[in-house]
Amino acid sequence: MRLRRVVSLVSVSAAVLLAPAPAQAQDFGVMESAETINRGNFKFRLNPMIVFGKEGEDHEVGLAALLGYGFTSSFDLEGGVAIYDGVTFFGANAEVWLLKERPFDFSVAAGLHGRTGDNTTDLTGIDLTFLASGPVSPRLELYGGIDLAFEGIGDEADFKTVHLVPGIEYRINDSVDFVAEAGLALNDAARHYISAGLAFYIR
Repeated sequence: MRLRRVVSLVSVSAAVLLAPAPAQAQDFGVMESAETINRGNFKFRLNPMIVFGKEGEDHEVGLAALLGYGFTSSFDLEGGVAIYDGVTFFGANAEVWLLKERPFDFSVAAGLHGRTGDNTTDLTGIDLTFLASGPVSPRLELYGGIDLAFEGIGDEADFKTVHLVPGIEYRINDSVDFVAEAGLALNDAARHYISAGLAFYIR
């Protein structure tokens, strides 16, 4: 009986060690102010990301691409893909613009994503972002948010990441914005990251 327990314990330990662990990659970042996409407009966003490892982990470099559409003056949908080494994210989210210039803008976004690849367990997650922003000049806007991801819903690999995300959005012209942000990890499962990219609008 004791031998059987030892064999069982060794088998379980080996399975845990050999199974692909969830890679510590951030999915898409926030990369926007609290304003939603203008009604009837399309938005395409492309942003490289660097996720910093800790305690001997390697840094992860990825690329996120999203396409969105403004359905009303206060509601939009975005969907896209983020690709890292051995990990691919697919996801979509809806954003609602709740406060407009009183004295700042405030929105809430919620969505779903999945992750798959050789370096991760296949997981489904929920995203939730609370975002505030305000202009500091006619072209420059500052934003800050709390970004939460609940990974592995209904799965043994259930965990949560929490980031504080300060960023800037600079209007290059009427059709192109430059966006940059830092994601500051607020819990052990999260990793710090930086990202910068461009958002293109089709009006």
